[in-house]
Amino acid sequence: MSILQNLQPENVFRYFEEISQIPRGSGNEKEVSDYLVSVAKKLNLEVIQDKALNVIIKKPGTKGYENSPTVIIQGHMDMVCEKNKGTEHDFEKDPIKLRVIDDMIYATDTTLGADNGIAVAYGLALLDSNDIPHPPLEVLITTDEETGMSGAMAVSPEHVKGKILINIDNEEEGDLLVSCAGGVRSKFNLQANVEPLNELSKVIEVSVKGLKGGHSGMEIIKERGNSNKILGRILKDLSNNVDFRIVSLNGGSKDNAIPREADAIIAINPNDLNNVKEIVANWKEVLVNELRVQDPGVNVLVSEEVEQVTEAFDKISTIKAINLLVLIPNGIKTKSFSIENLVQSSCNLGVVTTTNNNVQYDSAVRSSVKTLKNAIIEESRTIAEIIGCEFRTVADYPEWEFNPESKVREVFKDVYKRMYGKDANIVAIHAGVECGILSENLGGLDMISFGPNMYDVHTPEEHLSIKSVSNMWDYLKEVLKELK
Repeated sequence: MSILQNLQPENVFRYFEEISQIPRGSGNEKEVSDYLVSVAKKLNLEVIQDKALNVIIKKPGTKGYENSPTVIIQGHMDMVCEKNKGTEHDFEKDPIKLRVIDDMIYATDTTLGADNGIAVAYGLALLDSNDIPHPPLEVLITTDEETGMSGAMAVSPEHVKGKILINIDNEEEGDLLVSCAGGVRSKFNLQANVEPLNELSKVIEVSVKGLKGGHSGMEIIKERGNSNKILGRILKDLSNNVDFRIVSLNGGSKDNAIPREADAIIAINPNDLNNVKEIVANWKEVLVNELRVQDPGVNVLVSEEVEQVTEAFDKISTIKAINLLVLIPNGIKTKSFSIENLVQSSCNLGVVTTTNNNVQYDSAVRSSVKTLKNAIIEESRTIAEIIGCEFRTVADYPEWEFNPESKVREVFKDVYKRMYGKDANIVAIHAGVECGILSENLGGLDMISFGPNMYDVHTPEEHLSIKSVSNMWDYLKEVLKELK
């Protein structure tokens, strides 16, 4: 039985539920991309599936709109795959388990994928309609937005001709997004030397848990705890008081999500166990005090229930691994003086993983000013040179600069004022949407981004307002009516 079948607008929620049945984490989009192609073919519409698995579906304008400027409706098909620890869910195989609680749609102990499944649902519902006036449409659904935006980078002007783009990847009703940050992924790789444990024979786990996490762009301003950085502080303090060796470091799962949990497997002298426990217990008190407002659930634990090993990092590698945790840039770097409460540049140490004695530290760097983004990268590169490890960057994408001459922005503003009797909020955000890349690839687009209310995106608490989906659907229809 359909969970969302009685919700309105019916077609929007029908398509949202259908794509929720298809695993679509970043890098695993073939099935959902093929599904979009199949929908287009059922509707007898022109469809293009490019090499990056982006899908472009074209629909002629309705009566009276045949010669109107083409409008691109754009979103991405991939989602961030996060789940609560202990949850049995395979994002490669299992559908999202939807729940409706009052006005909200949730998943069950996983991310919901409303970011950006709702854009896909809106686009398909428009294509499936026969009673909505609209200009010629190009519904562009991209891949890999969440991990590198390689889908948007691969979009070709051969396939997309429109010059007006409506991106549906904003998360607050009434906010019209007109500018966003650019970004890049940074990666440190530390190759550790290992040695036998010898007298450091007691293997334990030090873990950080209970943090809220969240989107590394949208929610970085809330200054929530970063489990990887917290773990670095604890290990640094331990290293000043106790001789130990690192076996492994692991924390977070996506570089664009503020990490909620992290753990270190370390080898200590059995005689130092009580001392370690005391130091860690003290850190719990410190962190609860520091994060009492923004992250009151923070917890730090020591566990002896770990798999025993015979080797660990040597002393120098242990020091390097800890120092990197401490030194890698994280959090807000600069704020805007032009737009109130806008983070200008930031860095999020989202993932730390240990594999075959190699520790990789993955960060998402963001800035609305290219030179400040470059400054963070140079700081990171310098740290890598001092520590003596590899450093590289991937997935660099441009910022979206404010367009003072935007015509589509004025239509959106006018329609909002007419429908709701108040002004829409014109905003810039500290997050990456695909608009900057698409404008660069397709040339001189007039762009705007909007969307319904969704909350706690990129976390297992992600939820979507049913009423807001309906409101923004009506709003989109009215805007399209005006774009004649």
